[in-house]
Amino acid sequence: MHHYPSRLGRRRAKPSKPTKRCCRCGLPFEWRKKWARCWDEVKYCSKRCRNNSN
Repeated sequence: MHHYPSRLGRRRAKPSKPTKRCCRCGLPFEWRKKWARCWDEVKYCSKRCRNNSN
């Protein structure tokens, strides 16, 4: 039987991520790693909102 240390008391608070509001639906969305290089240009929360932007 293996005894592993308990990690229940060692929770760290997650750092808050930047948020924006979608130009189409108005819902807030959080920064994603795939948007790291182009976060300033991101306007829509999803492909669906981007495609229905007109």
